[in-house]
Amino acid sequence: MSDIAIKAEHLSKIYKIYDNDIDRLKETFHPFHKRYSRDFFALQDVSFEIKRGENVGLIGKNGAGKSTLLKIITGVLTASGGTLEVNGRIASLLELGAGFNPDMTGLENIYMNGLLIGYDRAEMDEKIDDIVAFADIGEFINQPVKTYSSGMFARLAFSVNAFVEPDILIVDEALSVGDAFFQSKCMDKMRSMIDGGITILFVSHDTFALKNLCERAFLMSAGKILMDAPAKEVVEVYRNMLVESRGALTDEQKKRRDNLIEQIREEESKFFSSAKISADSLERGKETFLKNATYQRIGDKRAVFENIQLLDLNGELVHEIIFGQTVILRMVVRFKKDVACLAMGYHIRNATGIDLIYTDSRFNDTKAIFDAQAGELYVIDWKFKMELRQELYDIACVISTPIDETLSKVEFCDFIPCALQFQVVSPNAYLSLDGGYVHWHNDLNIRRVEKN
Repeated sequence: MSDIAIKAEHLSKIYKIYDNDIDRLKETFHPFHKRYSRDFFALQDVSFEIKRGENVGLIGKNGAGKSTLLKIITGVLTASGGTLEVNGRIASLLELGAGFNPDMTGLENIYMNGLLIGYDRAEMDEKIDDIVAFADIGEFINQPVKTYSSGMFARLAFSVNAFVEPDILIVDEALSVGDAFFQSKCMDKMRSMIDGGITILFVSHDTFALKNLCERAFLMSAGKILMDAPAKEVVEVYRNMLVESRGALTDEQKKRRDNLIEQIREEESKFFSSAKISADSLERGKETFLKNATYQRIGDKRAVFENIQLLDLNGELVHEIIFGQTVILRMVVRFKKDVACLAMGYHIRNATGIDLIYTDSRFNDTKAIFDAQAGELYVIDWKFKMELRQELYDIACVISTPIDETLSKVEFCDFIPCALQFQVVSPNAYLSLDGGYVHWHNDLNIRRVEKN
């Protein structure tokens, strides 16, 4: 068996461009085949080779030719020139609803897509529960897909393609329409597929997702591959291209930045009392939390998270945080059994699941909950200043009991990989372009030293 998954040699795709419709007719019926059109090269002399098991990113500005290339690889379009070799079963998410019959239900479309890929009914019966559970669209699975929102399309499409065990998975920005929690689930699933040896071709404008998910990347522009290199190197070149094209901040952008900074200052000046906690306030956001928390949740449930909230200093729920803003991560913990000692902690992860921040109560003067009784409710507040770059993040939360302090072994009572999500908004355009995630405070001192 060849170790090549996809191989392209001198691929091109040419479209005829007409100034108006009558020119199309003139060219079609002209007795001497006079041309009234001009050629537009969507792809020009594209050559590359992707081996089995490689995870390759594809990045470039809109109109660079990325989608055209993927459609040729998947057979949706025919190349105007060159050759293409594809070895293995392909699953692709190119356009929402592609391959779905709008009048059929989601369940019926799952089976139909399975048949198109090469599975019979019995084989799809074995996969159907996993697909439906991952899509998590409830009773809509039995409704015609023409009634679906774009987010439901994304959920169903990814679930089908991820669980039919393809050799090659191609994803083209389709996940951007799904909700943030589902995007994180998809990233986790793609990572497990990569670990299983699948070939992934991932197209995204999210440079951090591409860099963390892919080892190698292509940079495209004007229908050509400008660069084929490690993903980190390609991303840096692409970012430089964006910086050069964006230029200085507009007056409107500066005004928004100043308003955000002023909002931070006003909020920091207000007093927040954690002693006054109403029962109603602990219920806010609980329904959404419990729904999201079911994904990959583990633990012996001696103590459980009843709710997890992200609050500003006024005690209001926040999902969008300004860079530099102080927030409170609140954990509401219910004890189901007596527990002698309980520790707690949290991770902050980027959208691809990379841990950026981790802390637990052992780092804070060894704080813990001692001798808790079954039925008791505790509220745990973590207060910190948000100094992460502008992006979407997940928070994973854990409560555990130590069984061997010397070996740092613990038993999970409750661990939730994606308890909640938040978006950081930066008032400084530079922070949205810089390559780092964490921007910590420095005392900066610059002095000029005279020459002797």
